[in-house]
Amino acid sequence: MFKCGFVSIIGLPNTGKSSLTNAIIGEKVSIVSPKPQTTRNNIVGILSGEDYQIVFVDTPGLNSINSSLDKFMQKSAMGASEDVNLVLMTIDITKSITSKERELLSTLQRDGTPFLVVLTKCDLVPTDKIAGKILEIAKDYNCEVVPTSALKHKNLDELVSLIKKYLPQTQTKYYDDDTYTDRPLNFLVAEIVREKALFLLNNEVPHGIAVITQNFEEDENLCQIDVDIICEKMSHKAIIIGQNGSMLKKIGHNARVTIQKIVQKKVVLNIFVKVKPNWQNSMEILTSLGYDIKDL
Repeated sequence: MFKCGFVSIIGLPNTGKSSLTNAIIGEKVSIVSPKPQTTRNNIVGILSGEDYQIVFVDTPGLNSINSSLDKFMQKSAMGASEDVNLVLMTIDITKSITSKERELLSTLQRDGTPFLVVLTKCDLVPTDKIAGKILEIAKDYNCEVVPTSALKHKNLDELVSLIKKYLPQTQTKYYDDDTYTDRPLNFLVAEIVREKALFLLNNEVPHGIAVITQNFEEDENLCQIDVDIICEKMSHKAIIIGQNGSMLKKIGHNARVTIQKIVQKKVVLNIFVKVKPNWQNSMEILTSLGYDIKDL
């Protein structure tokens, strides 16, 4: 009996959606950083087993809307909960449940959407707190609750087994067994550069940077890659580049190491920093980033 279906992962920013996706898939599908709204697009990760294939959709964090990019992210996140077999809602167990999270849970319950609650970061709290939170959520929303830790790979196999119960039987797979994401390599490259920049820049530059892959060429032994980092102000550009190019070199080195692990060959990575004021409302740039903005 083969099962195959779609599972969306929703939740507030920084609740561990991308970390959970990467840990389950076992590959780098989504980038991770401590900053909110790191994921901007719906990222698909595919997990294939002997008798199942699960297509996960990692969504942007649900937050306030201040730009065309924010509007796209919110629409992407909410749209991902439609026409799927199951919704996983992530809740950070180290924090109190917010009114927004309760609103989302109530909406899922009211609409009759099949959903599970996934408690994340459970390696950071004592066992009694985990048990108390499970009982609270299960009682209030009549749903199954799974405590997990992406870092420690805690209960991920149990989560996958539970997900399989919600999948329909099918005769065919959506993807080949060796496919773990639907995103092209040039998209992953840009996201990796953005991830490394977010980590290294910390709070020095606002979250408003984007990365666009302008050139991606490869042969048997070498990948030649050119990317642009887009920022909003000249002062941001100076910070990204750093004194004598020191920060840009760190970003490039860290990104290159990760990319080489993925492509399994030498990588030459050139990074250019460009200033585009108010780029988050630029249809041209958002389109270049791969966002479907025709309905915004």
